[in-house]
Amino acid sequence: MRREGLPQATLIRLTEGADQLLLAKEAMTVQFVLAMIITYLLMAALFESFLYPLIVVTTVPLAAAGGVLGLMVLNLSRFQPLDVLTMLGFIVLIGVVVNNAILIVHQALGFMREEGFTPTDAVAAAVGIRTRPIFLSTFTSVVGLLPLVLFPGAGSELYRGMGSVLVGGLLLSTLLTLVLTPALFSLLLSMRKGREKPA
Repeated sequence: MRREGLPQATLIRLTEGADQLLLAKEAMTVQFVLAMIITYLLMAALFESFLYPLIVVTTVPLAAAGGVLGLMVLNLSRFQPLDVLTMLGFIVLIGVVVNNAILIVHQALGFMREEGFTPTDAVAAAVGIRTRPIFLSTFTSVVGLLPLVLFPGAGSELYRGMGSVLVGGLLLSTLLTLVLTPALFSLLLSMRKGREKPA
């Protein structure tokens, strides 16, 4: 009886374009991790603490989830492969989405150090003051990126994936940051204050 298919000793190896894509994915993974580490260290220097930047870093998974959702929505109308420029969009998101959480945390710390606010009042006041600038900066960024996603033209397919990742990541992370970051920061400050109380 003749056996169908390839023999057991057959070795399949990806070459050319597929091999280059695998190498690019590995390089992008390393760059993503490096971007996270550099962002964390910069925030640690800004806040003079290794604990507060952890609250800000929580916005990165939210942005990544929004980027995936943005890519999925784009794929409903036209197929967009996960190419190198689309993967680059996830790295760009790290430097963009942390700004909103930094505004809230920095403003709350300023209220606590300079005005003597309690942690709960400081976080609430920081969110009240920073909500409008956060929405305005997100709105201008999304409106500026929409032509990359929506408008056809020569070369538009190159940047369409990156644009959809950035738009989706910005929208989802902005909405969730205004809820999650104040809640986590208030919880962290309350736990820290409880530990500092004398026994």
